[in-house]
Amino acid sequence: MKKILVPIDFSDEAKYACKVAAQIAKKTNSEIILLHMLDIPSVAIDPLETNNLRGGGQAIFVMKAIHKKFEKFKSLPFFEGIKISEEVKFHKAFDGVIEESKKHNVDLIVMGSQGATGLKEMLVGSNTEKVVRHSEIPVLVIKHDVDNFDIKDIIFASDFGDESKRSFLNVINFANKFNAKLHLLFINTIHNFESTITTKNKLENFVSGFDIKSYTLNIYNDTTIEEGILNFGREMNADIIAINTHGRSGLSQLFSESISKELANHALRPIITFKI
Repeated sequence: MKKILVPIDFSDEAKYACKVAAQIAKKTNSEIILLHMLDIPSVAIDPLETNNLRGGGQAIFVMKAIHKKFEKFKSLPFFEGIKISEEVKFHKAFDGVIEESKKHNVDLIVMGSQGATGLKEMLVGSNTEKVVRHSEIPVLVIKHDVDNFDIKDIIFASDFGDESKRSFLNVINFANKFNAKLHLLFINTIHNFESTITTKNKLENFVSGFDIKSYTLNIYNDTTIEEGILNFGREMNADIIAINTHGRSGLSQLFSESISKELANHALRPIITFKI
């Protein structure tokens, strides 16, 4: 891992994402790229983009204000010792994040989330969902302030079909970077029921073609897939939850319903997504 992209709007959620990104950067000797998106056409504020100079004063004012925010943001103590670069782009947030991740050959995107009502709401909504759905590289979504982002236990929740194998090597590589243990998790629900022996065989066949340093196979019964993932994560106190995503449908097909705010606020973990 060499480059980590963190889209920021200078909010608390952005600070949480940066704090985690900084901890990952220190462990992997990576550079952090801070990206601020202005959802304003460049010609409206940049006189270099047009013969109409009416936006010149506004451009100078806006860029000076953003520069001051960047300087204050980069002075946060957790950034000490890390190579940081900053980018300001005039795009809609989703388009800019994807474009910059490709331009800089980024290995990981870390994003803050304001979602407060569950896994579905955290990832299926606005720009975060769009980035998750379209990004070719892993996207790590952070909701809370995390003081010590030490990844030891990773839950990989999946249906463990053939499609999931396409991205599983990326999950393994991510776990290996942190010497973390992988906990493969299948959620059994009344609407998606399988016998234990069927699921066990499926899990064993799934891992048979991969070289995994440390892992467990887990079958968990719950009322919904989402509740099962969150409840299992809370019971084992996992550091992070990894899931696959489909570019064609985002995450809306993975979770059928949300859970209560109380459960989400107490059980929600950082989540990293890998595109199939």
